[in-house]
Amino acid sequence: MTRHAVPYVGTLSAYELGRRVHRGLPSSTISITIPEADPVEIAWLGRPGPPGRFHAAVAGLHLDAAELRQEGYGRGVWVTLSPLGAAALLGVPAAELSGRVVELADVAPALADLPERLAGRRSWPERRALVEDALLAGWARHEARAGDRDLRVVLAALSGTDRVRETAGLLGCSRRYLSATVRAALGVTPKEYQRLVRFEAARGRLVAAARSGAVSLAEVAATAGFADQAHFTREWRAMTGCTPVEWLRTEGPSA
Repeated sequence: MTRHAVPYVGTLSAYELGRRVHRGLPSSTISITIPEADPVEIAWLGRPGPPGRFHAAVAGLHLDAAELRQEGYGRGVWVTLSPLGAAALLGVPAAELSGRVVELADVAPALADLPERLAGRRSWPERRALVEDALLAGWARHEARAGDRDLRVVLAALSGTDRVRETAGLLGCSRRYLSATVRAALGVTPKEYQRLVRFEAARGRLVAAARSGAVSLAEVAATAGFADQAHFTREWRAMTGCTPVEWLRTEGPSA
């Protein structure tokens, strides 16, 4: 049977943490982490309080880094959704998840038994199909909202420039209206969303450079829209708690 891509899904893959700590980086997407067996522990870096334990974790857009630990085999399924996917597939607006990690069962009760059902699937094709079917069922329950198309245009425009005022001009609206719209939908400001998009562009280029064996931080900084290498390194450290070189050394291109 031919399977169809699930709308709003960017990534759907298996993961393996081993026994080490994984650093979860800032993200402009919604992520769902479903451990294979033991719960995953997630602690925000720089925030007070003990780590949370999750049978299946949903993380909203966030500008902070987090540490993930999982006992045992440290394996599971990892899914990323576009911001619009939170409402369309899970039934909760992205703004309600912003800066938070919550149990999947708390935001999408219909998916409460997904971790248990995944544990009964032994092959990756079976596990992937189960997650796809569960998300498609969510899409059937939560039809895309009428404003999704407009918000998609807004996010595309924000991704194309570093200046909020310029984006507002392109969209033919005031900066104040743009800010209110984005904050209400995503839980972050337009500038924060642009900051996340630029960070993710730099991360992608950094990983690609590491895989090719020729890492030039100056080139990564320039192509990702930073003023220079120093600006890029300061921003990376502020958002992750480490330098780009330290992250590559501990996480590697496989991250």
